[in-house]
Amino acid sequence: MKIYEINDKELKRNVGCLLYFEKEKSYVIELAENLDEWTAPLLFSQQVKLNRLTIYRELSRRWVQERVIPSGRQNISSILANAKLASYDEMRILEQSKGRCSQDQMYISKVDKLPDYVVQRRKHNLVDCVLSEPHSLLCFFVDGAVRKVTLDDLKGVSGVDKLIRNASLFQSGSIAAGGYFLTFDNAVDIPAEVLYHSGILIPLSMDDFLNFSRKNLLDSTEACDLLECTRQNLSYYVSQGILSPVKKDVKGNLYRKGNVLATRW
Repeated sequence: MKIYEINDKELKRNVGCLLYFEKEKSYVIELAENLDEWTAPLLFSQQVKLNRLTIYRELSRRWVQERVIPSGRQNISSILANAKLASYDEMRILEQSKGRCSQDQMYISKVDKLPDYVVQRRKHNLVDCVLSEPHSLLCFFVDGAVRKVTLDDLKGVSGVDKLIRNASLFQSGSIAAGGYFLTFDNAVDIPAEVLYHSGILIPLSMDDFLNFSRKNLLDSTEACDLLECTRQNLSYYVSQGILSPVKKDVKGNLYRKGNVLATRW
């Protein structure tokens, strides 16, 4: 993840923070506190008016795209050659121009540390989410909260009706972009903040969940050792319905999915 301050030269103040997730090539903008609709970037004035200071990927990308040369420009090959770019790279173009454009006095500068207000907001981001039937989510958050949320709790969220109708789309759900949202096949996004304030708070921690997994999940070798039997015997138990594997064809180590996805951020 790369971090950039968004500053307004005219107002002589910081207006927010642009987060760029390199592997996903996606953006999230966190607007600074105490902005109003007049001091916020024009594209986000309505969001600020509604007190929505976290700007998710679609609208954040629009802000970036307004500040870079479009890929369809007629002389784009010459522009890329002058910029010493082998191919069109939206983020590198933004970096070279420092995010300046003719519409305002804003510019970006790279920083190494998240502002405190972003750190606080990210406590409501997701660290993991378990999809289960019928249409329920077990959501684990940065601050340790765990909530069980059903799609019925989210009916006011755009696209949720598609998840209710399409089981395969629902099962495609995964955490994306720093835990800011849950995405379903990149077609429906549900913000973590919405999930945090929905559903039922569960008296369970991630440590409880991991301890259960460590102490109660066995690979095939461990199961054979415990039963003092061969793998052939174990396969027989499965075929007869005596044993039901939690996950088939597991090879090597077992990892928490959310932890694996986090390596992309």
